[in-house]
Amino acid sequence: MREIKSILVANRGEIALRIMKSAREMGIKVIAIYSEADRKSPHVRYADEAYCVGPPPSSQSYLLGEKIIELCKKNAIDAIHPGYGFLSENSDFAKKVEEAGITFIGPSAQSMEIMGSKLGAKNAVKKFQVPLVPGTESAIEDVQEAKKIAESIGFPVLVKASAGGGGKGMRIIHRLEEFEEQVQLAMNEAQSAFGDKSVFIEKYVSSPKHIEIQVLGDQYGNVVYLFERECSIQRRHQKVIEEAPSIAINEETRQKMGQAAVNVCKACNYYNAGTVEFIVDEKGNFYFLEMNTRLQVEHPVTEMITGIDLVKEQIKIAMGLPLSFKQEDLSIRGHAIEIRVYAEDPTNNFLPDIGKLIVYHRPLGPGIRVDDGYEEGMQVPIYYDPMLCKLIVHAPTRNEAIAKMIQAIEQFEIVGVKNTLDFCKFVLKHPHFIQGNFDTHFVQKHFQPEFLQLHLTDLEKNLVAYFTQELFENSTTQTCKETTTTIPNKSLWKMMRLK
Repeated sequence: MREIKSILVANRGEIALRIMKSAREMGIKVIAIYSEADRKSPHVRYADEAYCVGPPPSSQSYLLGEKIIELCKKNAIDAIHPGYGFLSENSDFAKKVEEAGITFIGPSAQSMEIMGSKLGAKNAVKKFQVPLVPGTESAIEDVQEAKKIAESIGFPVLVKASAGGGGKGMRIIHRLEEFEEQVQLAMNEAQSAFGDKSVFIEKYVSSPKHIEIQVLGDQYGNVVYLFERECSIQRRHQKVIEEAPSIAINEETRQKMGQAAVNVCKACNYYNAGTVEFIVDEKGNFYFLEMNTRLQVEHPVTEMITGIDLVKEQIKIAMGLPLSFKQEDLSIRGHAIEIRVYAEDPTNNFLPDIGKLIVYHRPLGPGIRVDDGYEEGMQVPIYYDPMLCKLIVHAPTRNEAIAKMIQAIEQFEIVGVKNTLDFCKFVLKHPHFIQGNFDTHFVQKHFQPEFLQLHLTDLEKNLVAYFTQELFENSTTQTCKETTTTIPNKSLWKMMRLK
């Protein structure tokens, strides 16, 4: 067993703070790193120690793996938790951490390498009878040969970057005559984004649901699945709303997908926390998509329905402890929903927005959780992902969880940056979402920017204009708290949310 008395969290914002809280509850000393832009961030103040690692750009701070390792060696820090993003799926970093005698709280570098390549992952899991989408088994080298395979599969087909994610290096090809051009575009984008132009093709599932399975494995070959998360509400191929369990999955399918996820872990000798992602077609058939070898943004919904702290389990596994529970010990308790609150403008193609959080009031109440790394008065920087926070609710049933989330959104006050709160409320109130009749194309099918435009009377418009002007004039000389007292009606804040 490896003793862990101190953990450096190689990340920032809400995930850094969330990891630190669990570690501190275990009696472990927590160390933060920060860029110059994050000097006053909550995760820095919460930590027992904090070290600046460079200027605001992540390439000059949070991505400096060797500098972070040296910092740990110099200060006798036992372990590194990478969170998600940045260095979390960098197998070379994980390997160097272990070589330096520091515990990496995550999977082995070898597992990360296998699952970091979509083609490598497919080749590894097919030996374990994991369902795969029909397609090429290796990177495209001969475009003409690939064209023949595409014809045999049947159009439309999907071109995907082997090393990719987030929709980069991905193209849907509907016709044979556009095949060569689209493959070349996908290769160019993959090379630019990942330094690897390898792409492959597979059958395009036209109305897919995106379902993922949370897994935990120890270093002794024990693996369990902690049920599924529904992640089909997406924009630009990135998730916005997640829930657990999925309304579309019955118990028989749940067990089959869970076992398939366990088999994926066995295919790469996986340990620690991970997520196996599947797509599900209109007929309920599911196919392996990829594995994320880290903690996921949406992990709180799994924690809510299982009662298990995934970060604490990660730390215990990294210490060399066996899993303290078996598959039969796990059960689903109620329903949980998470929304990602981004500093984005949903009325303008979800473009990021930056600025000062003039008002930032979190919702409170039983079954409501907010994971964030911001406070009122802070600046939202341009350098990082624009997610402000994760808002999570838990209730006995799905309908109750939806109602609780809508109520929490209405209580959440954010002024200073445009955000996705009202967009998420729109989704939650949509009949197709309530009925579970949705797929990854929900936004394209059902959302129009004008749906979020406020319809105000002339009097309301004048009031909003007046108090908006007064707010920004006063904010230069008064604190945010002092400025908010000049607003006589809280509903005006809600009218100003999209202004």
